[in-house]
This record gives sequence, C-alpha cells and structure tokens, in this order.
Amino acid sequence: MASTISLKATSSLRLLPSPITSPSTLESPKRLGFNLSHSFPTFKLSPTHRDFPAGNSKSFTTTAFFFQKKKAPEAQESSRPTKVQELHVYEINERDRGSPAFLKLSQKQVNSLGDLVPFTNKIYTGDLQKRLGITSGLCVLIQHVPDKKGDRYEAIYSFYFGDYGHISVQGPYLTYQDTYLAVTGGSGIFEGAYGQVKLQQLVFPFKIFYTFYLKGIRDLPQELLGKPVEPSPNVEASPAAKATESHAVIPNFTD
Repeated sequence: MASTISLKATSSLRLLPSPITSPSTLESPKRLGFNLSHSFPTFKLSPTHRDFPAGNSKSFTTTAFFFQKKKAPEAQESSRPTKVQELHVYEINERDRGSPAFLKLSQKQVNSLGDLVPFTNKIYTGDLQKRLGITSGLCVLIQHVPDKKGDRYEAIYSFYFGDYGHISVQGPYLTYQDTYLAVTGGSGIFEGAYGQVKLQQLVFPFKIFYTFYLKGIRDLPQELLGKPVEPSPNVEASPAAKATESHAVIPNFTD
C-alpha cells in the first residue's frame, strides 16, 4: 500500500525545463518602475578632488581638517609672554667649594679636546647685596687657543635660585672674551624661560658677570632685581651676603 502511494506521488510530478534568460526577457530599470541614476548618488573621482553628495552636513575638506588641527599650538604660542626682562647675576669663586676640577682626559700637557672641567660657584644679585645660590655644571674643552692665551669650552650648566627655581644655559664659554649662551629652560618662576645670557669674564676662573635677557615668563620678583654694580675685577659681595645673614639671602637659597 505504501509503495502504491509513493508511485502515485512520483508520477504526479512534472519536471519543467530550466528557464533560459534572454536579453529580451530582462526587465529594464524603467519597466521595473525606478531609475537607477536617481536612486544612488553619483561620485566623480579625480586624482586631486573628491565630490560628496550635496546637502551632506557631515561633509568636510581635507584642508579644513588640518587647518583646524593647527590652531591649538598657535594659540598656545601666542599666549607666552614675549617681554624681555633683564636679570643681573655675579658668579664668584670664593675658593671654598673645591671648584673647579680639571679632568685631563686627553692626558696631554697642553689643554686639549676632551678635557673636562666640572664646577660650582656662589652667585649673588647684581647689586651684590644678596646671596642667590650656586652654579653647577660642566665645561668640555673644544679648542686650545694659544695666540689668545686661552681656551674655548662648550658649557652646560644651571643657576640655582633657592625657592624661586633654576635657569639652565648652554653655549660657548671663552676664557679670553665675552660670549652669549642660550637659555634652554628653567623651573619654578623660570619655567618656560628662553632667551640668552651674556657672559662677561672678569677674572678667570673666579669672577663672572651675567646679564640675562629672559622671555616667556611672568614679571620677576623685585628681590632678584636692583641696580647692578659696575663689573670690574675688584667686585666683592657684601659682608652680610657672604655671611648669609637672614636679610641678605633669598628664601631657602641653594648652597
């Protein structure tokens, strides 16, 4: 019985030939009721330009994108103070710090390339009435200059001003003439400082007069300023400043 039903079901099926699609049987877009050219946006591409659909509120250009990214640094740069402030400092070696030390790495009798001179000296205000702190750094001998009876060094060092912070400088130090070094930065009230400093040799290597031309910082406290004493080989700090009396030092001066 089961086999009879199966045969009937099979015999009732009619196999239809696979439809063959011809060009004439394809429906065109118009016959289907829509136009493809109006259903999707058209993009025109070129090596230098790309069109986006009109009316797109999110569209932007590459030029505008990069221009907006550059605005922040420009605004930050323009907000830095550009006023030049002068700061006068005396550096005096009072022969009580074991400075300078001469490291003859060249192992030659004459000062030669590579010799090192680490140093630290006391610093005072330009009027020589207050102890500020110390210098601390290193000089690398670059060239011995016998006809000028001196040497050329590359100097990297800092000036420490107690609670006020410090200033870092770098540049040429010539034992036989004045030079200018770059102010490379600082901390405390000197954070962000840039500019230059004039180094005036008075007595090598014991007395130097500095004139800083500082930019990028707020107004310096009056305590650090004052009319400087005329530079000369005979200048000396006041007895009170040498003795670090309370009225003749800055807060927590560096020693």
